[in-house]
Amino acid sequence: MTVKGKPKKASGGSKGESLNVGIDLGTSRSAIAPSKGSRHLVDSYVGWPKDFVSARVLGKPVLFGAEALEHRLSLDLYRPLQHGVIKETTDREQEAVDALIGHLLETVDPEGKKSLRAVVGVPAQALTQSKLAIRNAVSDSVDALMIVSEPFAVAYGQGFLDNAMVVDIGAGTVDFCIMHGTVPNDEDQRTSLKAGDHIDEELLEALTDRYPESSININMVREFKERWSFVGKPERRVQVEFPIDGKMVTHDITDELGRACESILPALYEHTAELIAKFDPQFQDAIRQNIILAGGGSQIRGLAEHLEKAMTEYGPAKVTTVSDPIYAGADGALALAKDMPAEYWEEL
Repeated sequence: MTVKGKPKKASGGSKGESLNVGIDLGTSRSAIAPSKGSRHLVDSYVGWPKDFVSARVLGKPVLFGAEALEHRLSLDLYRPLQHGVIKETTDREQEAVDALIGHLLETVDPEGKKSLRAVVGVPAQALTQSKLAIRNAVSDSVDALMIVSEPFAVAYGQGFLDNAMVVDIGAGTVDFCIMHGTVPNDEDQRTSLKAGDHIDEELLEALTDRYPESSININMVREFKERWSFVGKPERRVQVEFPIDGKMVTHDITDELGRACESILPALYEHTAELIAKFDPQFQDAIRQNIILAGGGSQIRGLAEHLEKAMTEYGPAKVTTVSDPIYAGADGALALAKDMPAEYWEEL
């Protein structure tokens, strides 16, 4: 399948310069970090014009990210990643993720002439078929591939390689990984589906129940969450605008937003405690005092403090947050690409 916007590897002849790239394919946003050039971030949306009028108005055969969302009424819009992996419902969704990956790669190699080596992050417990789907999606565009878990990529990029635990909170999944001086295996990792999208769904349901006459939608509540999210006591009341019977009205959504954000806490506490408890007892205290939060969800106000307090039930605990949660996954994948021994690469 040839997808507009997806660069194809050059066939035959000599390749151009080699370029390492780290890719974080996210349910909500996807990022790419190249060894040369600028990093790029895009909302994980792909849209095709619905008809010839849409095509004429938009002037493009396919739109991505925020631009696709802005023009969603004129598009067949797809969010092709679910729980951090590729949806496999329709051919169009597979085409959408191919186009999304192609769009990311075009930002770092617009002419498609470079020899690309890509490390791609996936959820910690991604099924084998999900990894295969990602492999198929990038196979036409890169020359060598390595698929790793997203929290491992974060840990590697941040230098947390021993006696540490990374909790990567994304839109589709929360991924947990214990690092103990080696490449983590399945026993060192966990995945929870109670993540950012779950918060959005809880908040939408709560506001729809409270304001049945409103026309609020999932994109609006996602914006509210990303701007105002918190757990525990809010810094201030959260007031937002959305329409009631077509008229914009200001609403206080503090209580609904707080409950929605806190809906992910039980699974977060349970997986963190359970994973540490199953590790070597002599190292549990060290790991509990070196828990690192990453991903967009790590920016929820009060989250690190609440997790730290919950873990002190088991002993001294310390929870910190990475300085750049948006790019930590892609940057870590790039660091792996630079250091990866030749035998770890899959040539495509």
